[in-house]
Amino acid sequence: MKSSIQNQLRAVRQGRGLSASELAERVGVTRQTIYAIEAGSYMPNTEVTLRLARALEAPVEELFSLAVDEPSAPRALPADVLSAVPPAKGQAVRICQVGDRRVCIPVNAAPYYLPEADGVVARPGKKPMQADVVAFPGTDGSGRRLVLAGCDPAIGFVSHLVERSGGVEVVSAAAASQLALQWLHEGKVNIAGSHLEDAATGEFNLPYLRSEFPGEDFAVVSFARWEEGFVVAPGNPKGIRKAEDLTRRGVRLVNRETGSGSRGLLDRLLHAAGVPAGKVTGYDRLGYGHLAVAYLVLTGEADCCVATRSAARTFQLDFVPLQSERYDFVMRRPTLATPTAQVFIDVLQRAALRRKLEVLAGYDTAQTGAILA
Repeated sequence: MKSSIQNQLRAVRQGRGLSASELAERVGVTRQTIYAIEAGSYMPNTEVTLRLARALEAPVEELFSLAVDEPSAPRALPADVLSAVPPAKGQAVRICQVGDRRVCIPVNAAPYYLPEADGVVARPGKKPMQADVVAFPGTDGSGRRLVLAGCDPAIGFVSHLVERSGGVEVVSAAAASQLALQWLHEGKVNIAGSHLEDAATGEFNLPYLRSEFPGEDFAVVSFARWEEGFVVAPGNPKGIRKAEDLTRRGVRLVNRETGSGSRGLLDRLLHAAGVPAGKVTGYDRLGYGHLAVAYLVLTGEADCCVATRSAARTFQLDFVPLQSERYDFVMRRPTLATPTAQVFIDVLQRAALRRKLEVLAGYDTAQTGAILA
């Protein structure tokens, strides 16, 4: 690291009311020597330095100091962005290592607190959904972490228990089911959550995995069964009970993104009722996640959305059930055998988690933790 001596000799001398000639006479050097020292072109030896300090009645450190070059700015490193929307400069992110990939998960502020973050986006990357990120000191993303992509509102219950019991941090990336599974296929996440129904059989997730990823050796672990339906304002003032009701004047929908189980359910209901999507006000207005769309109903920005009963319960909204669905966690089979994943599976099989899911989220936990494939 480069360094140099900086001096404050001129400022101290002038503060003492001395001319360069007067100081030179006291120290026993020439006036030109004083000027050279003050200009930084001449470095005095130890004796002259001590004479200067005595003549000016100042400690040596007040006259001369060691200036160290400022450390270079942290280097921005490329990372895959796990988000449904492009990254923005300055966005706070969690940074994780998944295999040989560096990934970052944008985090957003919530009322009353700032979210935990490992770094920020320095600039969007050269390719879509990539960014150059700068990590805060001491955070490299290589700790005991599992990156989980999905849309289940209750994943926080699992995350807290996993970290408390096994010291493994679950970093959640919000994603619709199809996107979460695609990230898993690309090696960007450790676990993907999904509730995709096969219209022909009524089975969840397994037929989709066999169809879309025939060469992958995926393990499927059941999380819970939940109810999905219309989330509406208390008292259901617009009287929304079925898909046809969404076409009525004054009814505003907020939809989920393509690839989500909720969007798939709505599309099947509209098709069965013979209702064109274009006749539903708000069909193209998107919210990302069950809680996100339910919140828009709470604030009055929408009259209805398709989400889980737990999302409705979170905001004390009314709920019109449409169907029961199974939400599963999918991971690569080698991942299932790792110590961090075993901590995750162990928590899924605990009675304490099941009780919390039943009471707070209204989930059916009869199969929670069961390995289905």
